[in-house]
Amino acid sequence: MPLTPITERVLSRELLDVLIRAGLVAVLAIFCFRIFAPFLNLMVWALILAITLYPLQVRLRLVLADKDGLTATLIILVAFAIILVPTYLLGVAVAHSIEHGMAIFKSGSFRIPPPDASVSGWPIIGQRVYDFWQQASIDLTGVAQKFAPQLKEAGLAVLGTVTGLGAGLLVFFVALIVAGILMAHGEKGHRSAVQIASRISGPENGPQITELCTATIRAVAQGVVGIAFIQMLLIGIAFVIMGIPGAGLLALAVLLVGIMQLPATLITVPVIVFVIVTQGVSTMTIIFSVYVFVAGLADNVLKPLLLGRGVAVPMPVVLIGALGGMVTGGVIGLFIGPVMLAVGYQLFWRWVKDQGKPARLKQEHHA
Repeated sequence: MPLTPITERVLSRELLDVLIRAGLVAVLAIFCFRIFAPFLNLMVWALILAITLYPLQVRLRLVLADKDGLTATLIILVAFAIILVPTYLLGVAVAHSIEHGMAIFKSGSFRIPPPDASVSGWPIIGQRVYDFWQQASIDLTGVAQKFAPQLKEAGLAVLGTVTGLGAGLLVFFVALIVAGILMAHGEKGHRSAVQIASRISGPENGPQITELCTATIRAVAQGVVGIAFIQMLLIGIAFVIMGIPGAGLLALAVLLVGIMQLPATLITVPVIVFVIVTQGVSTMTIIFSVYVFVAGLADNVLKPLLLGRGVAVPMPVVLIGALGGMVTGGVIGLFIGPVMLAVGYQLFWRWVKDQGKPARLKQEHHA
């Protein structure tokens, strides 16, 4: 039946009202996002830390007579101490080493020992390494002047990295404080998360999606810290046995680097070079170098084993999400990637399995 002119005008007016409201909502959402954007990384980190530490909050709350605020405060203070003390000791040790190295270099007493003759016998690169090493042992100043532009660029890159790490550490500490506030209101936050997920995906899927996101974040966080701790033990024991100066601090540096998802080879390769330069090439130094180098790459083997444990999705989904998220979004992407991929995986298979439900319900209704 054709619509009357009056009905068409009413429908046009209602459609215009809907478009205006949708436009106003979109404008409001854009303004809210622009205002919140400077704090987005901070709040994401705080949420990740709160979800990861909340099981500890639940356990300690029983001991502290259900005082959520006091429990969260104690956890955050202990976390600050665990992070600040090694970071401070490592910073002091690095600053002292740099100062000591600069003093030796300025005094002119720094000398590189000549290479062993066996170095020239190394496959492919042996002769080049031997010639460069020999030249550095004779005329270190000339070699430094020859590679001055490259050394300057490397120094600027290292300075930029250190500055970035300092800023990241500051953001992490602020996020830790915000995480304590979130943990103090953990139960309300969980109910709110379930309500939001239920509003988006329906009351049947809401609680399951909330639990899946929580379990995925905790599995990734525990896997990251666990892998970094294992690497610290593997590499630190070798440093102690080999008698490396500051072995304990270097092991802590390996732990911090692993938590930040940087390769442990940033620590192991300079140590290997130091050992070869100071102790020469021998069976012991070769075994040490190979072992430490392989231990620095152990995270590539451990990630498939530890990530995704306790999550109701296949481990490859979590692993691919973690690696892909880290490539596209950095350290935060390491957590967001597997969460998004796990939720998408669950919703996809729920949609696949539910495709026959309407037909079955119709048949039951007719029966």
